[in-house]
Amino acid sequence: MIRFECDYLEGAHPRILKRLEETNFEQTPGYGTDPYCACAREKIKELCGGADVDVHFLVGGTQTNFTVISAVLRPHQGVLAASTGHINVHETGAVEAVGHKVLALPSEDGKIRARQIQKAYEDHWNDSEHEHVVQPGMVYISQPTENGTLYSKEELQALHEVCRELSLPLFMDGARLGYGLMSEANDLTLEDIAGLTDVFYIGGTKVGALFGEAVVISNPLYKRDFRYLIKQHGGMFAKGRLLGLQFETLFTDGVYFEIAKYADELAMRLREGFVKKGYRLLFDSYTNQQFPILPNEHVEKLKEKYSFAFWEAVGESHSAVRFCTSWATKEEAVEELLRDIEAL
Repeated sequence: MIRFECDYLEGAHPRILKRLEETNFEQTPGYGTDPYCACAREKIKELCGGADVDVHFLVGGTQTNFTVISAVLRPHQGVLAASTGHINVHETGAVEAVGHKVLALPSEDGKIRARQIQKAYEDHWNDSEHEHVVQPGMVYISQPTENGTLYSKEELQALHEVCRELSLPLFMDGARLGYGLMSEANDLTLEDIAGLTDVFYIGGTKVGALFGEAVVISNPLYKRDFRYLIKQHGGMFAKGRLLGLQFETLFTDGVYFEIAKYADELAMRLREGFVKKGYRLLFDSYTNQQFPILPNEHVEKLKEKYSFAFWEAVGESHSAVRFCTSWATKEEAVEELLRDIEAL
């Protein structure tokens, strides 16, 4: 079986495994206070343009999302997000489990717009009984979105401006951020993101690391006591140096960006093959996730040899599916898939 269903099927980049072996018997302080975490923090700050940011390392995306969101919100507040957002559909109610409602906004492409945030905010405060309703307290977006689409710099600036106007913190989920940054359609840098969000994170789990996400906090209001909240939510990893060392390695010699670009390039070859075959695409994705709409008989034929994700039914005879490339996808696997698609 050749697998394309997600981007965390493999272990870790060989350079990370090599560094883990080389440093295995070193003794370092725990809980992220080691030299490797310190070095990784400095590398990330440099990529953020030397911004005055705090950097913390957690193990996984869901843990990161509910830790950040619960750190920012007061008990009566909820988080505005696209209806397709990861915290709304694929985290088993983790945000709700820590006491905060996800306030879902309709979205066809995975993105939300500044005007939607403005309307949701105004609708709440114009309600004569608003104190009986969960108050919008922050905004959650992801880059790329669950649908592989990207926010442009102009769109992120518009979100930033409306959030500032309404005093709503803006949080970006960057579980696949590398694939977004290296997309041919992207016009954002890490420095831009650090300046236009209050908190974001750089995903490692899906981009070359064994595990790990790097939380970057720009807004001073949310820096204080964040380590207490990491601990309280079970995220303070005793062997924290394993997280720091991975990010130090990924951000040495441009490894993170190189491997993300590689995955995107393979995805673009798949996109071209789907379009050439005459398949429509459910979303206009220029990242490592591609969503072709296939006749159901073609889906069944491909399932004999390939593993990929069902996304949604499109009429009675077609299905939208997701093929996902990663930093470790083999070129020959993509070429074989393209030949089999052409032969259908």
